[in-house]
Amino acid sequence: MPIKIPDTLPARATLEGENIFVMTEFRAIHQDMRPLNLLILNLMPTKIITETQLMRKLSNTPLQVQIELLRTSSHISQNTSEDHLSSFYTTFDKIKNRKYDGMIITGAPVENLDFTDVDYWDELCEIMEWSKTHVHATLHICWGAQAGLYYHYGIPKHTLPKKLFGVFPHTIVKKQSPLFRGFDDEFYVPHSRYTSNKLEDILAVPQLELLAVSDQAGVFAVKSQDNRRFFITGHPEYDPDTLANEYFRDANKGLSIDVPANYFPDDDPSQPPVVRWRSAAQLFYNNWLNYYVYQTTPYDIEAI
Repeated sequence: MPIKIPDTLPARATLEGENIFVMTEFRAIHQDMRPLNLLILNLMPTKIITETQLMRKLSNTPLQVQIELLRTSSHISQNTSEDHLSSFYTTFDKIKNRKYDGMIITGAPVENLDFTDVDYWDELCEIMEWSKTHVHATLHICWGAQAGLYYHYGIPKHTLPKKLFGVFPHTIVKKQSPLFRGFDDEFYVPHSRYTSNKLEDILAVPQLELLAVSDQAGVFAVKSQDNRRFFITGHPEYDPDTLANEYFRDANKGLSIDVPANYFPDDDPSQPPVVRWRSAAQLFYNNWLNYYVYQTTPYDIEAI
């Protein structure tokens, strides 16, 4: 999928270096088709890394996707320059009267806080409420999934005995689900979190459908019965070295952290990690965009 992004966005050079099709403004306006309008609410502190990871996954089908980046105005980023944010990001007050085919709400490193203690919680709730009427399909990732399940369905998150950290095997519960069409019987996804959602809490809500689970990582994929909201607890978009960088960062600080599971050969951090999740991750994002955004969104975006 060619993605249409600003010429000077740092992700562009990275993606073009990987032979990923990034569309110029000139070519985009000369295609006789309506692009999918996709909004990414980026809550991660390392915003440039997250932008690139997500755009890499959104760029491999024959459709044209217009990407817009959203940040919270109630939180000041400490890890991304204000110049980058002002150049490439918008705020909710500027887009709240617009409609979007799809939206992604990322994770955030705030899971050890109560939801209401997160400084941008009220703004995030306003955005999630707005998405009910202004976004055709919304994908929530990791803490973003926990926040969405809590806001929309009252499902709490629970603290784990220790950090869930590594790449874990998963199985599909709803094998006929288009979201997992083409998947193997077992697939791998990276996880890095201190909290989780309980299976029984998901199953107790009739408006939700459980799609995939892991014996080690628990609930992985859940969607609303109306196909408007999707919740995934892992990070299929992660780069090969993301968990390694996190491990070495914390180890160098003297923090107690386990070697990520199923990641380094023989659990040896001196070895390059084994990537087990790349193909499943690409297929996951392709399926979500195709079956739940492109195939069902109104041609007239104002009809959303």
